[in-house]
Amino acid sequence: MKLVTWNIQWGLGCDGKVDLRRIVDTAKALCDADVFCFQEISYGFAPHDAGEDQPAILSSLLPGYTPIFRPAVERADPEGRHQVFGNMILSRLPVMEITSHMLPWPATECRSMQRQALEVVVQADFGPVRVTTCHLEYHSVEHRQAQVEHIRQVHENHEKRGRLKYRDTSEGPYRTLATPVGAIICGDFNLGPDDPLHAEMRKPFESGIPTFVDAWMVKHGDAPHAPTTGIADFKQWPQGPHCRDYIFVSENLSERIEDVVVDVETTASDHQPVAISLRP
Repeated sequence: MKLVTWNIQWGLGCDGKVDLRRIVDTAKALCDADVFCFQEISYGFAPHDAGEDQPAILSSLLPGYTPIFRPAVERADPEGRHQVFGNMILSRLPVMEITSHMLPWPATECRSMQRQALEVVVQADFGPVRVTTCHLEYHSVEHRQAQVEHIRQVHENHEKRGRLKYRDTSEGPYRTLATPVGAIICGDFNLGPDDPLHAEMRKPFESGIPTFVDAWMVKHGDAPHAPTTGIADFKQWPQGPHCRDYIFVSENLSERIEDVVVDVETTASDHQPVAISLRP
């Protein structure tokens, strides 16, 4: 199973051009992924997307993939036109279930917006896998803290539910699906590897629930995380190259990690795509 995660900044490259075909071509060149996880997809916010339906365009550029887009922000502009901004997953693996989690949005005096985690269960060769892509708040540590706690709580609830003896075999919405063999959570976490919230993501759970590991650390040990932003866009990122995008996997998948790579050359977005390969 191969996966790519990328904050594509609605296709805006460091050259000032919005080019979704360039995004897809770059992502595919990095990895022939079974699952693409993109953050910052826009439709109806003209300064970003110029009125183009970005979910539809990305879907057309990846035929053979099931497209799943869910908004974090959904509203109408002053003229009543629909506006959405959020995350998208495209999978060529069978999609068994889709859930959109609205993340906590504390009422604090800071610039912020609603954030979301998009979750799908896909059928890999070695069993069903829960894949979640997210984009945490940039402007507030308090928001990120609440969002990390929520992501962990969702994972804990999933694992506890999977241990229940009760199973529904009907064909209706109560039907119980097969329990995933592991979980992947990826995306733009807007925090550095030394941030306490990075350690919080990896904090052990009680009752033997599989904890999360940073896939880069599993594969590369103590080697510094490859930068995932600040490589070419120095206006937004004056601090220069640094890492804020991650792939966390539940520890029961850690032995399957074959490779974790970052494309540190592309300037198709202000972020860099990250790819993981899991062996069967």
